[in-house]
Amino acid sequence: MDLAMTLAGLGAFAGLSVLANWQSGRKWHGERPRIVPWRTVLVLSAFCLVVLLVHLLNLFGVETGPENRPSGRF
Repeated sequence: MDLAMTLAGLGAFAGLSVLANWQSGRKWHGERPRIVPWRTVLVLSAFCLVVLLVHLLNLFGVETGPENRPSGRF
């Protein structure tokens, strides 16, 4: 993925996270069932947001991963 698609994905998942956070915090009226599990959507979109942030760091040249950990007792 190039930089433009990564930034578009970051914006989309950030917007979805905000929407899911707002929807999951709304008061529930018992007569209508909830069709979309908004808390699950929030967790999954936040996970995708973190993955895309790591991918953005990799695009800018920051090497991530366990093989790039500094030597030591960590």
